[in-house]
Amino acid sequence: MVQLDPIDRLTRAALLSDQDFVQVLHDIMKHELRISVRELADASGIAQSSLYKILHGKRSPNLTTLRAVVHALRHFYRTGEGEFIGLIAARPVLDIVQERTADIDGHRMRVREYPVHTWEDAIVAAVRAEREGAIAIVCAPIVSSIIEQLVHIPVATIIPRESVQRAIELAARKAWL
Repeated sequence: MVQLDPIDRLTRAALLSDQDFVQVLHDIMKHELRISVRELADASGIAQSSLYKILHGKRSPNLTTLRAVVHALRHFYRTGEGEFIGLIAARPVLDIVQERTADIDGHRMRVREYPVHTWEDAIVAAVRAEREGAIAIVCAPIVSSIIEQLVHIPVATIIPRESVQRAIELAARKAWL
């Protein structure tokens, strides 16, 4: 199953309780982004002392604070990434991809993998990839037409000619055994 986007996790937690919000924010800061309270304060424009009070349960975050934190976290998730293309596929397909970057017309492009198991996971992954800053998505033909209708970035379809032929041959051999 595709894990929720960190920003979505944080906003859902904020709707549940202050404690859930603090726990998810702490987890994102410490384990995912590895940023300090000072760095979040600088990026969000919220006083460092206010963030400490929120993180220690001495103050409840208001809507303005939540917006500022979300905006800052989005910035952190995009910083340093540069442009990337989201590759949405099942784990066996991703395992055969050897290059995580591609040289395209003299530009170095990163490829970020989004492993999925179902077409529903693929749709969620496509929306997540776009939110995380992907400039394009590559996916299987079974979901590409749906994804094209959901995102506002280009979508390219994987057409594995050689692997399809190999799969047909393997299926025939198995059937003959």
